[in-house]
Amino acid sequence: MRIWRLVFREVLHRKLNFLLALISVSAAVGSLSGALTLLDVDRLQTERFLETKRNDVEAAGAELEDAMRKITKGLGFNVIILPEDQDLNEMHLEGTLSKSMPEEFVHRLANSKIVTVNHLLPTIVRKMNWPEKNLPIVLYGTRGEVPILHSDSKKPLLETVPPGTMIVGFQVGGTLNLKEGDQTTLMGRDFSILKRYEERGTSDDSAVWINLREAQGMFGMENLIHAIQALECQCVGDRITEIRREISSILPGTQVIERGPPALARAEARNKAKEAAVSALEREKAGRAESRLQKEAFAAKMVPASFIACIVWIGILAYGNVRQRLQEIAVFRAIGFRSSQVFALFVIKALLIGILGGLIGFTMGFLFAGMGQGGVDPLSVRTLYSPGVFWLALVSATLMSVFGGWVPAMMAIRADPAIVLLED
Repeated sequence: MRIWRLVFREVLHRKLNFLLALISVSAAVGSLSGALTLLDVDRLQTERFLETKRNDVEAAGAELEDAMRKITKGLGFNVIILPEDQDLNEMHLEGTLSKSMPEEFVHRLANSKIVTVNHLLPTIVRKMNWPEKNLPIVLYGTRGEVPILHSDSKKPLLETVPPGTMIVGFQVGGTLNLKEGDQTTLMGRDFSILKRYEERGTSDDSAVWINLREAQGMFGMENLIHAIQALECQCVGDRITEIRREISSILPGTQVIERGPPALARAEARNKAKEAAVSALEREKAGRAESRLQKEAFAAKMVPASFIACIVWIGILAYGNVRQRLQEIAVFRAIGFRSSQVFALFVIKALLIGILGGLIGFTMGFLFAGMGQGGVDPLSVRTLYSPGVFWLALVSATLMSVFGGWVPAMMAIRADPAIVLLED
């Protein structure tokens, strides 16, 4: 108890010396806790920023994919699988097909694990003159879409045409004044008008759709089809090459063509925009990682430098204190104080400076670093608190203070009190 009383009186008697040492320790520990907290703040801000950016990119990507899906779906089937010997000029210039392939091909494709296309539709296409009406039309024989077994079911792009019914394009319906429910005859067969399409501005306006089985019967093509229409998936890169490679491995003896209207080009541009956003996010992530490495390198140099300066400063203060108090220490020794008690006086004082300096330095560094960042709200400061950093700061401050006062304390106990008193 006597030593503690002496320590207390020592502090009160030499307030400036104690205060300067306390400020020194607090500054050094504050630089440590501040640097570590700033790194945590940077980490938190980076995580929040990247999460926001990632959400933005994902939302934009979902929006782009939805737009792509709507654009592609609105365009209808954009991949056509044809017999290998089908002349494409016939299809492009005359709007008809003459070569056929087994209808079984569409089932073979549906039962495969194809991933580049979906919405498979076997079709007969024949440009002809409607004999009863003396009207040139493009006749499509279709059936319901054949589902791909390994994929989720999708809403059909084209309505199923039941037997005995007919769907007419806008121009055909207008020319013949056909409405839903009307009866008509095509090549001696009776049909009920199922629907009349709105104007599309394409060759569909001059087309007629009937059931595939009836079209096969009309043209003597039982179990044969002219083409398989499909919708390509939302692939990235060279889509048609990948589609051709996959389909040729499943259906040898066929060829694949792609319809590429401007809308698909616009959709491609939007996909490129998504890729650019993802690339920008990766660059931002790399830039912030580089910035963090620079900050860590700076902290690794600054903190040790401040600790060394603090130790030197404490040593100077303690040494000056001992030099000024040699006679006082000699008197203590002369009246019965042991060397260990004198040594304890200086060490306990150093411990007190270290503990108080550690607490003050950690608190100031933590608060200034955490609250001083505009990107971190006060509630987040609680998430930045680290018990490990707290104990590191406290132990570092104590060791630093004791180490700085150790040598002067040894000088005090080794001085011969008789010699010191005689010198006076």
